[in-house]
Amino acid sequence: MSKSEVEQAHAVIVEQMKSHRLVPVIVLDREDDAAPLADALIAGGLPVAEVTMRTSAALASMREISKYPEVLLGAGTVLTADQVDMAVEAGAGYIICPGMHRSVIERCLELGVMVIPGAITPSDIALAMDYGLSHVKFFPAEAFGGAKTLKAMAAPYQDMKFVPTGGIHAGNVSDYLAISSVTACGGSWMVDRSLVNAGKFDEIQTLVSEAVQLVKLG
Repeated sequence: MSKSEVEQAHAVIVEQMKSHRLVPVIVLDREDDAAPLADALIAGGLPVAEVTMRTSAALASMREISKYPEVLLGAGTVLTADQVDMAVEAGAGYIICPGMHRSVIERCLELGVMVIPGAITPSDIALAMDYGLSHVKFFPAEAFGGAKTLKAMAAPYQDMKFVPTGGIHAGNVSDYLAISSVTACGGSWMVDRSLVNAGKFDEIQTLVSEAVQLVKLG
């Protein structure tokens, strides 16, 4: 793709994240759970998924979810350039990693794939800017001071946008979304791993719907 095509593709992803304000962070232990989970996300009004590459079922699950074109599918916990290739092949449209993994960032730049690396210091943000990135993931958000810290750290970097993740739940998500530089928040409370493993997709749909309403009201 040309530079303009890459920029346009990234802009579409950002607009979708900005529209939904939430990125469900999903751990899937079984490929068979991917389709009913995607159905629950769509029915709940939140067709966004960050499937973490923490399990052996992650790639196959992404392939299943990628069959739903309305779902904004990304891969999380991506640690190596090889994992970038595997995730993109499985249908991931964007890549999220827990830290400033240079090999991941550079491979994504080569492929023209949007990458959101983890950042917890001004130096991390500066490195992301050197790479020309528009977004970083403030992670783990609550462990590093929460919304108050993010607001203070983001202040000097007006052009950088954030997707805070880690310890965010229904009780504190509004604090993060109130920060102007936050595009969306990552969270797992509405797609809890134990609920997925128990096959409680109706309950997940309810939690997703409640999360969507909370963001609208907040």
